[in-house]
Amino acid sequence: MALKGPVRWRAAIETAWWAVSPTPAQRLWLLVAWPIELLYRLIWQLRRRAYITGILSVRRAPVPVVVVGNLIVGGAGKTPCVIALAAALRAEGWSPGIISRGYLAGADAPGANSASGKHAGAVSAQAVEANSTAVEVGDEPILMRRRTGVPVWVGRDRAAVAAALCHAHPEVNVLISDDGLQHLALHRDAQLVVFDDRGAGNSHTLPAGPLREPMWTELPPRTLVLYNAPPPSTPLPGHGLARHLGHFLPLKAWWAGEFSAALTTAQLATSPLIAAAGIGHPARFFDMLEQAGLKFKSIPLADHAALDPRPWPADAACVIVTEKDAVKLPAMAPDANRIVVATLDFDLPPAVMEALHRWLPARTPA
Repeated sequence: MALKGPVRWRAAIETAWWAVSPTPAQRLWLLVAWPIELLYRLIWQLRRRAYITGILSVRRAPVPVVVVGNLIVGGAGKTPCVIALAAALRAEGWSPGIISRGYLAGADAPGANSASGKHAGAVSAQAVEANSTAVEVGDEPILMRRRTGVPVWVGRDRAAVAAALCHAHPEVNVLISDDGLQHLALHRDAQLVVFDDRGAGNSHTLPAGPLREPMWTELPPRTLVLYNAPPPSTPLPGHGLARHLGHFLPLKAWWAGEFSAALTTAQLATSPLIAAAGIGHPARFFDMLEQAGLKFKSIPLADHAALDPRPWPADAACVIVTEKDAVKLPAMAPDANRIVVATLDFDLPPAVMEALHRWLPARTPA
């Protein structure tokens, strides 16, 4: 399907962000975007300085906070990292909770239900429940709640969300802030910054490049860099994340948590396969499927893409999707028996928990 209008321009701009050897047209884009990039950088530096000097206040959550984020726009593996970190903290005796803005969620929309039952505005705080939908709270928060089993709350104001979560769950003694690296209004005790194989792209900030803030020349205090692909893709010192496919589960079994129903690659190979991915870097997902020995037609989608109507043919025999996409596909959908969910797992390097032992305050009883 040919891209049209704004979608085509956006795709062209994002291609320029990651180009190793820019074309003349991409160099022209950098020239055009350069004044806006300078303004963006100035605003970022002024905002950062305002928090450092106290002009803007930095609020503390009731418990320690570990931020998981990245410097680039889009996904680099934050969500699997959050899931792995929650599991590691629980294994060490912590009782974690997760806070997130909730991308394109109802918590961002006027009139959404907040923790108090009032409309959700700039200080919204909404719990992610078992029956929450991606429209209400975002796709990634639902996935994090399903995979971790810990309390997950969303809202624009991270400090307000942290306070609401801790009030509702007094057993929580550490918070993971999903995608909170640039949310300077919330104090953090540690931060994990995730890069994938694309690194910092062309090293320009928005809109000329993919960086949300100027590229660091050295690590800030209490910061670890994690690389979601070997070898390191930036000059920053960091540690590798081991990632691997977990299970291939029919959509209904995935919703029910029935891992015993997992399919083998040999079973999947009996049908013509389509693989669809609405994540930050779909090619990474497709590469992993190929490495598992599967042959398929790939359908890369925009990050957080809607799946209704389906972006694949109605007569597709078998469609493999990511967990992030699966949360938008109801178990009782008419085509559920033709959809398979591929789970993804990260193994955190030992350096993560070793650093958190040094940086986090002594654990309070859960």
